[in-house]
Amino acid sequence: MEERIEINTEYIQLGQFLKLANILESGGMVKVFLQENGVFVNGELENRRGRKLYPGDKVVVEEAGTFIVEASQ
Repeated sequence: MEERIEINTEYIQLGQFLKLANILESGGMVKVFLQENGVFVNGELENRRGRKLYPGDKVVVEEAGTFIVEASQ
């Protein structure tokens, strides 16, 4: 099942997104998690926490689920 995460800016960085979606709690955890595991953004493996995510992007995190970036109305 996909979970929709709303943002109220043009984009959000991957590290911030992982905290917003309650997948990880801190920036330090994000850095280590991405180095060791990575996540899939639109089907591509990504391990840069600065990667910009825009509305419509799909983020897949193993053992956490699938998330869709959505613009808030």
